[in-house]
Amino acid sequence: MNPDALVEPPPGPPARRRGRAGRDLPAALAVGLVLGVVVLASLFVVKVAFLGVATLAIVIAVWELANALAVRGVRVPVVPLVAGAVVIMVGAYAGGPDAQLLGLALTGLAVLVWRLGGPVRGYRADTAAGVLVALYVPYLGGFSMLLLAPDDGAWRIVTFMVVVVCSDIGGYAAGVTFGRHPMAPTVSPKKSWEGFAGSLVLCVVAGVVTVSWPLGGSWQAGVLLGLAVVCTATLGDLGESLVKRDLGIKDMGSLLPGHGGMMDRLDSLLPSAPVTWLLLVVLVPVVR
Repeated sequence: MNPDALVEPPPGPPARRRGRAGRDLPAALAVGLVLGVVVLASLFVVKVAFLGVATLAIVIAVWELANALAVRGVRVPVVPLVAGAVVIMVGAYAGGPDAQLLGLALTGLAVLVWRLGGPVRGYRADTAAGVLVALYVPYLGGFSMLLLAPDDGAWRIVTFMVVVVCSDIGGYAAGVTFGRHPMAPTVSPKKSWEGFAGSLVLCVVAGVVTVSWPLGGSWQAGVLLGLAVVCTATLGDLGESLVKRDLGIKDMGSLLPGHGGMMDRLDSLLPSAPVTWLLLVVLVPVVR
């Protein structure tokens, strides 16, 4: 008998506990708590500081998305996209929707011109992807700056983020507990209709609470906001999952343990920002 067979292998590092949805729950909760503290501190200590926090997040997301596209040989011009992201975010906060749109146009032009210095082959694919990245990440992100700009902008951002986060929490809790019927099995197998129902309920509750207090809006506006955001957040999540499957990657990055990359945290927020801004502008007067 081989005496080595009697020797037990040394114990490895303890396995990280993961939820049924595949997340590293302790890491995800810790990172989520830190991000929440940073956001709240930037909003309520010096409101304009949130502009810096949000712009940094958008720049990181642009960088991650550019690196992900490079997996398939698409080389988007990163320098004009990063510079354009800053211009769009600052422009939206300081100059409103017109400045935000102008920033997008200038970014698209800069992408086209910058790429002229590279090889002819791939020009159309690289520039088309670059313009798409500018529209998808910084332009949609700029609507959060439109939310921030009014006198009660800090609370509008809180409302926006709480409702979107509740979509994630409600979907996760209901999905892992009751999930039986996949919503889009070829795109995101773990997303279920039961999870969507959980997102719907929690989004509506969060919308009613946050719109009624502290924004002083009607509960009907809160219900409408919750219904709209659960759709945009879910579509944003599925859309990013589709992009990742097409690229053959699991996450856009690894910056945030338990979550993936920054882009993996913004997937639901980005398409929800313009809808939230529009509904609050129309239905909830600014509290001065």
